[in-house]
Amino acid sequence: MSSSDETTSSSSSLKINPSETACVFIEYQNEFTTQGGALHDAVKDCMEATGTLENSRKVLDAARAAGCTIIHVPIAFDKGHNEIAKKPYGILAGIKEGELFKAGEWGSEICDTMKPAESDLICKGKNGLCGFSSTNLDFLLRQNGVKNVVLGGFLTNCCVESTMRSAYELGYQVYTLKDCCAAMSVAAQDATFEHNFGMFSVPITSTEVIGSFGNSA
Repeated sequence: MSSSDETTSSSSSLKINPSETACVFIEYQNEFTTQGGALHDAVKDCMEATGTLENSRKVLDAARAAGCTIIHVPIAFDKGHNEIAKKPYGILAGIKEGELFKAGEWGSEICDTMKPAESDLICKGKNGLCGFSSTNLDFLLRQNGVKNVVLGGFLTNCCVESTMRSAYELGYQVYTLKDCCAAMSVAAQDATFEHNFGMFSVPITSTEVIGSFGNSA
């Protein structure tokens, strides 16, 4: 049986206890999500294809109503991006050279659609790709008795995947939301879910995870 078949068969009766669940929303920041953001054009097609923002907002509202822990995981850098090496390579080189996600500026702010509520938690310290490395995410999850981690955000094949793999190895039950993530191409999005995510999580949709909160009652 393929991983997609397994997901389909299991998700129809999926039950996720909201009191033991955190919805972790990764980098829903203006640089990605909003017209004028430096990376918006790169992810726009994938966002439109998946309905990333609309579906993420539905999950956010349902998770709050059900009593899940809500954690936002933004990335931010001080002026000069000195947190990144002097001679970086890969994706961090692009962030430093483009002076992206500068703390206190519009580009690094969480977008209006996903604005944190007073009861939400904001993960602190993310300067790299994984949501756990350099941050207090694991502390927040454990302090709130979380066993299940539901992931959405940017980029599917970068920060979301890095966070997913770490959550899996730390022993959390991990769910990734296929229609609440976006990559820099639809092909990259589809390939990541087809080949990678089923190895380290249960890939599901926003509709399935919202339904699962009701199934747990």
